[in-house]
Amino acid sequence: MDAGTATIGHRPPRSAAPTHARPRESVYRPRGELDLTRTVVFQRRGAHDPTLVVDGHVIWRASRTPEGIATLALRESGVGIRLAAWGPGAGWVLDQAPGLCGTHDDHGDFDASRHPLIASSHHRHPGLRLSRTDLVFDALASAIFEQKVTGLQAFGAWRRIVTWFGERAPGPTPRPMFAPPTVDQWRRIPSWAWHRAGLEPPQSRAVVKAAAHGDSLVRALSEASDNTRRDHILTSLPGIGPWTSAETRIRAWGDADAVSVGDYHLAHEVGHALIGHRVDDDAMLELLAPWAGQRQRVIRLLAASGVHEQRRGARLAPEDHRSR
Repeated sequence: MDAGTATIGHRPPRSAAPTHARPRESVYRPRGELDLTRTVVFQRRGAHDPTLVVDGHVIWRASRTPEGIATLALRESGVGIRLAAWGPGAGWVLDQAPGLCGTHDDHGDFDASRHPLIASSHHRHPGLRLSRTDLVFDALASAIFEQKVTGLQAFGAWRRIVTWFGERAPGPTPRPMFAPPTVDQWRRIPSWAWHRAGLEPPQSRAVVKAAAHGDSLVRALSEASDNTRRDHILTSLPGIGPWTSAETRIRAWGDADAVSVGDYHLAHEVGHALIGHRVDDDAMLELLAPWAGQRQRVIRLLAASGVHEQRRGARLAPEDHRSR
């Protein structure tokens, strides 16, 4: 029984543990400093993400590539980043691994000296790079999961759906890992599963509608000439606004200028870090304007600085509708 034929009240069976042959191996030698963990683990969706696991000094990532499912293990060594990959998509993830590690990240004319906190964070984190996965639908789906809910809700729903409907990752992973569903499988996930996973109907409908465009959407985004065009394509889809578009572009292509306007916390955090008090989205954009072209880099450096607004009041307790 697959994701498209699962009966109501029953989850699809989990894949059996795959056997694994010897991996394909390679070494990536970054130009300049690289903070591997801070760069790559940015792609993790919560501490229990079944697609990305940190085990000691090794980062494990499960992906569904254009050439098939694959698992990639990354480990720092004296000669660079040692890479090992398993599965039909092993060659693809080895070729893409430099992008995952930020090799395409271009600092351009970025001037950290415009603000002392940014200058300090840039000095302390010279290896922070903007990662990209080049897997657009996975990035889009995970961003939709995070629309207008707490991280706890979004990450829990992501973990459940990927584990129930994804595919068991190959290789000697430290715990069972799963690659996300195919685009067609995303479209066929039944309504009961979204409900049991804890995802609200607007989000599940947005994923299904995006999946209905299938490979044509992925192809159009991949062929787009720049991130402005990608933003136009994404926001033309039902249920996809500026926030989701920015989050998708950050993850899939490492967009150095993307700003997630509409985020519940971001404007408050940027305002607090740069001028000492909360601001709204419009004021945040004004504050970031001097770094046009590199605004996402500024946001990442502010996050790495350790300067955060003190949270006021009780934390939001998300309501769980799954038992209804």
